[in-house]
Amino acid sequence: MLAIIIIIAGCSLEKKSALNRGLQNLTAKYNILFNANELLRLKQEGYEAAYVDDYSEILSVYRDTVAKSDEPDKELDLVKQKANNIISVKEQSHYLGNAYLLLSKANYLDGNYFDAIEYANYVIRSFGNQEDLKQEALVYKGRSLLYINQPNDAKITLDSALQNVNPKKRITADVYASKLQYDINAQDYADAEAMAKLAVAYSHSSTQRLRWTFILAQLQELNNKPADAIANYTKISKSNAVFDMAFNANLNRIRIEDMQNGVKISRLARLQALLKNQNNLDFTDQIYFQIGQLQFNAGEIDHALKSYRQSINSTTKNQNQKGLSYLRMADVYFKNKADYSNAKKYYDSSLVSLSPNYPNYKAIQKKSDNLQVLADRLQIISREDTLQMLARLDEPARVARIDKMVEARILQSRQVTAVTVAQAKGAININEPPQESTPNGSNFYFSNNNAVSQGFTSFKRVWGKRKLEDNWRRANRAGSDITQNNSVAIKNIDPDAPANDVINNTPGNTSAANYRQDLVQNLPLTPALLAQSNKRIFDAYFDIANFYRDVLEDKKEAIAEYELILTRFPNNDNTAAIYYNLYRLYSDIDAASSDKYKNLLVKNYPQTPFARIILDPEYSKHINDEDTGFSILYNNVYDLYAAKQYAKVISAADALLVQYPNNRFAAQIYYLRAFAAGHQEPLAPFNNDLQSIISKYPDDKLITPLINQHLAYIAANQAELAARRIVISDRELNDPQFTLPIVYQQKTEYRTKAEKYEVVADVRKPEPKPAEPVKEVKATSITAITPPPAPKPTPVVTQPVTQPQLQPVKKAPFIFNMRDSTNYYFVVNVNSGTTNLSSSRFGIGQFNRVNFQNNTVKHQLKNVGDDHQLIYIGRFYNLNNVKDYARAIIPLMPDIMKVPKDKYSFFIITQENLDKLADQKTLDSYIDYYQQNY
Repeated sequence: MLAIIIIIAGCSLEKKSALNRGLQNLTAKYNILFNANELLRLKQEGYEAAYVDDYSEILSVYRDTVAKSDEPDKELDLVKQKANNIISVKEQSHYLGNAYLLLSKANYLDGNYFDAIEYANYVIRSFGNQEDLKQEALVYKGRSLLYINQPNDAKITLDSALQNVNPKKRITADVYASKLQYDINAQDYADAEAMAKLAVAYSHSSTQRLRWTFILAQLQELNNKPADAIANYTKISKSNAVFDMAFNANLNRIRIEDMQNGVKISRLARLQALLKNQNNLDFTDQIYFQIGQLQFNAGEIDHALKSYRQSINSTTKNQNQKGLSYLRMADVYFKNKADYSNAKKYYDSSLVSLSPNYPNYKAIQKKSDNLQVLADRLQIISREDTLQMLARLDEPARVARIDKMVEARILQSRQVTAVTVAQAKGAININEPPQESTPNGSNFYFSNNNAVSQGFTSFKRVWGKRKLEDNWRRANRAGSDITQNNSVAIKNIDPDAPANDVINNTPGNTSAANYRQDLVQNLPLTPALLAQSNKRIFDAYFDIANFYRDVLEDKKEAIAEYELILTRFPNNDNTAAIYYNLYRLYSDIDAASSDKYKNLLVKNYPQTPFARIILDPEYSKHINDEDTGFSILYNNVYDLYAAKQYAKVISAADALLVQYPNNRFAAQIYYLRAFAAGHQEPLAPFNNDLQSIISKYPDDKLITPLINQHLAYIAANQAELAARRIVISDRELNDPQFTLPIVYQQKTEYRTKAEKYEVVADVRKPEPKPAEPVKEVKATSITAITPPPAPKPTPVVTQPVTQPQLQPVKKAPFIFNMRDSTNYYFVVNVNSGTTNLSSSRFGIGQFNRVNFQNNTVKHQLKNVGDDHQLIYIGRFYNLNNVKDYARAIIPLMPDIMKVPKDKYSFFIITQENLDKLADQKTLDSYIDYYQQNY
């Protein structure tokens, strides 16, 4: 026995042997894999407990998380660590494929879908002979592809999994369930029903089986199979399903039975009868919600809003249901009432009440954050349509119609005032937070995900977003809703309560005389005014379409808006761009429609960049080169503005934004477009354009501060600017606060001619120089506060020294000096003598305008030889000032310069030394001098 122990102890687990393989298989399977799978199971159960189901829609097949946190997930990181442990230490075991599959699953649950796909691909390629592993890998790959919106690839993957199903072996229901989710997304409900039946048949989990049975009933209802749907809903209602599911199954069964019997009011009566049953007290909110849904479907919008409000007021513990009711009210105000102010408040409230795991949480958040942009455009359309309608009437009919509109406005004002007075009395005391139900039983509170979510929501609603720290109640927080007053307006809790100043701010409070005057003065009674009105409508529709395409990423709504533009404005200047957008948007939805717009574009606009993108792959590749194609097109837009061709600026800017919708210069393009439009329109739309840019690009460090200056100028001169028919005219071009300083490429010259200097010959042995020493000048050499010391000579000991040791530091060749210590310039050295730098100089000018409002710092251009252009900015009166300027502007240079990054560099120079730069040789010499002395 002792000999055996010694032999085993002397064996290294790294040696390839049957014993080591056995030990590694044992520890890998029953230790590492078991514990890792338990962690994954517990994590999935946690997600399921916190998941929010919306029973008014088809349920999601899996209750996965869809909200990725910025904080690392310790449990999932531990799973990844265990999997990597098998891969690196247990390499002789049979469970390497399981380890890579673990990595795929962990990354999937962590929201890292691209990583999950890569690990799944590795399992499929390397362990394809293990059928169970391959099937699971295909399933997780398919589910990940669905999350990153790659339905075509997901279908191919899931079809492969279906083909690999072996009926003689154990079949995983996840294959059918994943295909079911794809079919639901693709709205192929017939195939989805077939997949749901198979998933239910092969499921080994009672919870999943009940969930998929409910989905099957929903699909059968959509497929006009009411009898089958009733049977499955009945099965759910009589099972041990969670009460929410059973309750909604019973409600759906009632609804279908009433529809079959031709009874329209019976369901409402049954729902109202449920309210009288004390056993349903905790589900009153859901019953009112269903009543609201029934009323909404019947077109009773106001009654539906009332029922949704009753659902909210009846909520005792189900914050998710409260959030769904808020969300439904927000959608009604947004889509049916066109009341965007209330819509935004209800969207915000839904975000507070709903769990971040709600499937559409991010979409709601995005819509809420950007709703004002859409609301402004819709209000422009409504206003212009109203004015055009009035303009088409004869004088007596117009006067009568305006009288009715004024009367309606007065009535609306009185109603708002009455409601405001009644609601403004309501306030809550933050020191008495609302009572919430607590979890019953012996379960630990923090192990109950629903209870924790409920407590967090209640805390955030009362205290706002607060950092966990000592004395958190005393801290003043910008993100908190707390004020010094213990009573806060209901608006922080309830979006029905208007702001304190709503009486003064509401549009309905406008006096009758002012409202009438506003209508009469803005009627488009002439062809020119009608054209301007149509242009404002067109621009608003175009912005809405782009908003749905880029911000909300809602392809269907974007398509509807683009096609509406083509219907209302069939001969607009942006038809090619709209055709191209529709071609791209339809490509994943409707191939026939995509081809239709592609053919229209190629046939009618063959010379446009949009057609060339489709027909010429090389052209497409060229224009996608950010440092070449885009820069050229941007300069073209700027040159059009400099030439005062404002209409062409707008068309060219729109085309450029279509080609490069997410480019980093988008804010600058919109800025140029807004000012071009400002030469053709009054103040209101120009001001809206500026506000829109700020809302889209709040973090832009170049354009947003500049627009804030413009808006301040507008606010200070509101009356004067509003009186102008065109807000910006050429006679105001000298106004530095409200116009764009135009930079012309060929008209700015250096003010003094450079002197010629005879350079003293260097007596040292010539040394080879780099081909382009300018490129060695890095931003860090500018931004360093302490100048680096001059390089010290290193004595050569391996061979005889033929020159005196001090010879290399001889300064004779340099013609530059440090004497001029009060005239410094920051220089951008562009390694091209022919590149158009007007748009780049424009960007520098805008930066200076924000940071040096009195034009104390200017930029000028100087040519040095045939291959260099210097943009020099100053004057700065000491070295520290110019270094501060360099630190501020260098991080923004990629957004300012419209030339490739490898074509420009920076340095600091005095006026005296700048005057000496006459050619390539003196410039190279100064670069050497600069590196040694700055």
